[in-house]
Amino acid sequence: MSHRLAACLASALSCLSFTPADAATFRVYFGTYTNKDSRGIYMATFDSATGRLGEPELAGEATNPSFLAIHPSRRFLYAVGEIANFEGQKTGGVSAFAIDAATGKLTLLNQQSSHGSGPCHVTVDKAGKTALVANYGGGSIVSLPIADDGKLQPAASAIQHTGKSVNAKRQDAPHAHSINLDPQNKFAFAADLGLDKVLVYRFDPATSTLATNDPPAGTVAPGSGPRHFAFHPTGKFAYVINEMANTVTAFAYDAQTGKLTEIQTISTLPSDFTGTSYTAEVVVHPSGKFVYGSNRGHDSLAVFQVDEATGTLMAKGQVLTGGKTPRNFNVDPTGQWILAANQGTNNVTVFRVDQTSGDLAPTGQSITVGAPVCVRFVAVE
Repeated sequence: MSHRLAACLASALSCLSFTPADAATFRVYFGTYTNKDSRGIYMATFDSATGRLGEPELAGEATNPSFLAIHPSRRFLYAVGEIANFEGQKTGGVSAFAIDAATGKLTLLNQQSSHGSGPCHVTVDKAGKTALVANYGGGSIVSLPIADDGKLQPAASAIQHTGKSVNAKRQDAPHAHSINLDPQNKFAFAADLGLDKVLVYRFDPATSTLATNDPPAGTVAPGSGPRHFAFHPTGKFAYVINEMANTVTAFAYDAQTGKLTEIQTISTLPSDFTGTSYTAEVVVHPSGKFVYGSNRGHDSLAVFQVDEATGTLMAKGQVLTGGKTPRNFNVDPTGQWILAANQGTNNVTVFRVDQTSGDLAPTGQSITVGAPVCVRFVAVE
C-alpha cells in the first residue's frame, strides 16, 4: 500500500469513527469557584438541535468544585474540592455525587482525601471503576477506586512528583495540572506544569493502581508549563496545551508502550499580540478534524485544523469568547456547539461549530454562572 493511499484510508477511518450522540437534549454541569455568586455545582439544559442553553440552577452545594467528571453510566458525578483542609489534613478533597435521572439534581454520596493540596483535575476511567485526580499545589496524583454504588474508596495509589524546571517563580516544584487516560484504558498521563513533562503511568483498571512507565514521560520545551492534555479519537496523536508558553504541543502516540514523541509545537495567540495571556483548556473535536485551545488574557478560543495523516496542526485564528478568563470550554457530544466558561465575567457563551472548517460563530447566547471553570455534558434519558 502506498503512503498516499494509507494516509487517505487513515483519514477516512478517522471521519467514520465520529458518531454524534443521538440525544437531542443534554444537561450541562458547571464546576465553579464558590463565592458570593456561586454555591457549588450548577446545571442547565441544552438543546443540541437548536443550540439553546437554558437558565442555570444549583444542582448541588459544594466548596470550590472546580473540576468535574461524569461516570460512564451517567449515574454519578465526581468533583475535586479545592479546599485547604480535609478532615484535619492539609489536603484537598474529592466528592462523589449521585445524579437524579429525572431532575439532574446531585446528592452527595461521600468524600475522600485527594492526598495533596490544590486538587484541580479529575477523570474517571472507561470501566467506571477508578477516579484519578491531579493535585496542583501538592504536585501529586492519586487513584481512588469507585464502588458499585458510586462511592469513592480510599486511595489505591498516591504518587508524589519530584523535580523542577527553569522558571523560578512558577516551576520551583512539581505542579500536576491534569490526569487523563488513553483510549485503551491502559496508560495515564499527568501533565505537570512545574516539570515541563507529561508523566506516563501504567494503569491497572482491575486494581485501580498506577505504576511508573518506561519511557516515563513526554517532554516539552523548558518553561512551557504543560497544563491539560487530550487524545485524538484515532488514538494515534495527543495534544498538550502549555499554559506559560501559550502553545500546543502535538505528540505521536505509541499505544503499545505509552511513548509520546513530539511532532510539533504551535502558538495559540495571534502573531501581533503583545499582552499577557495564559492558556487553559485543550479539546479535540469528536470528528478528529479540529483542535481548540483557550487563551486567558487574550480571552479567546484558538482554532486549529488537524492533518489527520500526521497529527500536525494548522492555525486558523482565534475567536473572542464574549467574556474574560475562559478557563474551560467543551464541545457538545454532537460536535455542533461549543460552550465557553468565562471565569472572570461569570458567564457561559455558546458557539456554533462549522463542521467543514471548524470555525466558530457566536450565537449571541450568554448565561450567568458564578466563576464557571468546568463544563460537562450528560444526555437526558
